[in-house]
Amino acid sequence: MKYILLLIPCLAALAVPFYNVMEPQLFGFPFFYWFNLLLVPVSVLFIYAADKLEQGK
Repeated sequence: MKYILLLIPCLAALAVPFYNVMEPQLFGFPFFYWFNLLLVPVSVLFIYAADKLEQGK
């Protein structure tokens, strides 16, 4: 299960054709940029969850 949690943000970052668009914009930033910026803290949460699952064993 923990490996799936680690794989999700990696696959999201590699799925560039799905988020390589200009709209919707957030504070003037195209979707491509703010999605990448949002992906960093989301990845941290997934890594944290995978670590907690590992410690629970």
